[in-house]
Amino acid sequence: MKKLLIAALFLIAGTGMFAQAPAKTDSKAKTEKKAETKKASPTKKDGTADMRFKANKEAAKANKPAGPTKKDGTADMRYKANKEAAKKKG
Repeated sequence: MKKLLIAALFLIAGTGMFAQAPAKTDSKAKTEKKAETKKASPTKKDGTADMRFKANKEAAKANKPAGPTKKDGTADMRYKANKEAAKKKG
């Protein structure tokens, strides 16, 4: 029984030696992330767009389909208006 416990302790201690070291962060990467977040539209705490801001309202209008939609909110491609809008975009 003692041999089993000693073997288990060595196994546990041995796995700790092979753990990964924490990654070092670069200060340039932090400043780039801050610059990117300033360019992004304002969001709420949960990460969704804050619709009180004009930039978010305009972005929502631009993504809205031209014609009728399906239940999941995507454009229903059976209608001519949606087909023409798809041709203009892509």
